[in-house]
Parts: sequence; structure tokens; C-alpha cells
Amino acid sequence: MEVVKEPKPDTTVRKALLVINCILLSIGNCGGPLLMRLYFNHGGKRVWFSSWLETGGWPIILFPIACAYIHRSRTQPTSENKLFYMKPPLFVAAAMIGTLTGFDDYLYAYGMARLPVSTSALIIASQLAFTAGFAFVLVKQKFTSYSINAVFLLTIGAGVLALHTSSDRPKNESNREYILGFLMTLAAAALYGFILPLVELTYKKAKQEISYALVMEIQMVMCLFATGFCTVGMLVNNDFKVIPREAREFELGETKYYVVAIWSAIIWQCFFLGVIGVIFCASSLLSGIVIAVLLPVTEILAVIFYKEKFQAEKGVALALSLWGFVSYFYGEIKQTKKKKPAAPQTEMPSVPNSLQSV
Repeated sequence: MEVVKEPKPDTTVRKALLVINCILLSIGNCGGPLLMRLYFNHGGKRVWFSSWLETGGWPIILFPIACAYIHRSRTQPTSENKLFYMKPPLFVAAAMIGTLTGFDDYLYAYGMARLPVSTSALIIASQLAFTAGFAFVLVKQKFTSYSINAVFLLTIGAGVLALHTSSDRPKNESNREYILGFLMTLAAAALYGFILPLVELTYKKAKQEISYALVMEIQMVMCLFATGFCTVGMLVNNDFKVIPREAREFELGETKYYVVAIWSAIIWQCFFLGVIGVIFCASSLLSGIVIAVLLPVTEILAVIFYKEKFQAEKGVALALSLWGFVSYFYGEIKQTKKKKPAAPQTEMPSVPNSLQSV
């Protein structure tokens, strides 16, 4: 067996990669929901189409994969270099996770069609509790009293919203539809809380070295199968026939309808690429934390752009969420000081940026 190795990334490069992925995640996590709600606010009604847009931009990932291949060809010219390194077992795992992601996309889009962005964002914050629980089971994530406190506060914060669920119900929407949207969004949070540790487990169980180039391949396969799942839903629901008519009737105009759709696909791709990158550089729990930390930003943007109401329940939930964030990061700082110079236990071991080929 011949081994083709790339230089192992040092700590500085790894931190820079983590920052870049956090930025991508921030753009997608804040922009995605706002664009999706813009679609529904101005006449869009196709839930399956909205879920399709969440991963439909997967061809974008081909560009960085091609750039990585060109870079390898120039710096390490060898007959063993190839465009894709993913082996069949990893491909199957990515395909299965991608199918789950497609179902999660539908649950989330269904909820977004019936809930204000601010309410949806607060419910999604409960995802951290599910991520923590599944991370403990699947990847043996270690917890401190601070992280447990953070998970508890975030869960209670989401529960507060359920006390007066109809207070910010959109016009012309029944109480039953609103509650169903609430439950579907909560289900989406739970499922994605399972998917994040599952991705981390896939990295650890892969029978080949995991590089960032391979991470992008995994993301592309996941999005491809998620898009395939949503495409089937669109075909069954006759979305492809209705989209041209819906575009003509869109309140902002037909051109802006397609502009919103295209930018939604691009922004959501930033989200998914950022998530999987953060898991690669750190852990699934950190990716869940970053998603939750962006909650106040999404809340403020929703109130500014869509004039959404911000009742007392949302204020209490937001305060509990922020308290949870502070608790978690304070605990992480204390743990880091205690463990220096040892590496943090909650993070994945540093993965050599190497690839094996027969």
C-alpha cells in the first residue's frame, strides 16, 4: 500500500480553518431562515421546494473540491492523486445521513411556513439539548456542570415558548396549523441534534484518513442525497408544475422570486458546509453551540426586517438562552485552563491531513 501524505496542519492553520467554518455557519444560520421566511411572507407556499433549496446548492462544493485537486496536482504530482478519495463504506454512511438530512429539511421548512422567524429560532435553540444527549451516547462526549446547566437552560427557554404559542400566530392561520408548525420545528431540532453527532461518529469510524478535502466530499454526498429525497417529495406534490405560476404571482415579482430561490440555495450551502467543517475541526457539540449562540442575531434581524412581535415569553426564552451560552463558555474557559498544556477532551483528536490509496 502506497501512502500519499499531505503536510499535517499545525494548530494555527486548524484554528484558522475553524474560524472560516464558523463564519460560513454564521452566514447560513442567520441568512437561511430569513430568506425562507421572505419566500413564505410574499406568496410562496411550496414546502417541499423550500426544503429542496436547503441542500439544492450542492454543486457549489465541486468548486473547492476541484481547487483542492489542482493544488495537490501542482504541489504533489503523483499518479495516485485523484479528484475524489471517498471509499464505498464512507459513501454509504454519507448517503444515509444525507437522506435523514432531507427529511429534517422538510420538517424545518414546514415549521418555517407557519412560524415567525424569531419563534422558530428560539425553538431550534433546543437542538443543543438533543445534540448534547446524542453526543454523549454516540461519541462519548464528556460534560461538565456548566455544559449540563447550559443544556438545561436552553431546554427550559424553548419550553417557555410553548406556554403562549398562539400569541404571535401569523394572520389567516389556524391555531391547529400554528401548533403543528411548532411541533414540526421541534422535531426538526431533535433530528438535527441526532445528525450532528452521527457525522462526528462517521469521521471516527471511517476506515480511511479524514482530510478537509474529504470532508467536503462527504458534505457533497450528504446534500446530494438530501436533495434527491426532497426532489421525490416535489414530484409527488407536483411542485415543478406549480413553480412557474407561483413565480408569476409572487408579490415581489417573478425575477425576485428566482433571485430569492437562488440565494437561498447558496446561503444554506454555507450553513451545511460550515457545520460539517466545525465538526471536523472540533466537535459536534461545538457546532450545536455555535448554532445556538447565533440565536440573538437571528432574533434581532427578524424583528428589524419583518417587524415581528417580541412578547414577554420570547424575552424570557432569550434571557435563559443567553444565560445558558454564558454558562457553557465559562465552563469551557475553566476546563481549558485546567488542562493546559493537554488538548481538550471534548474535541476530536487532531486528524492528519493525509490520504491513503492502494
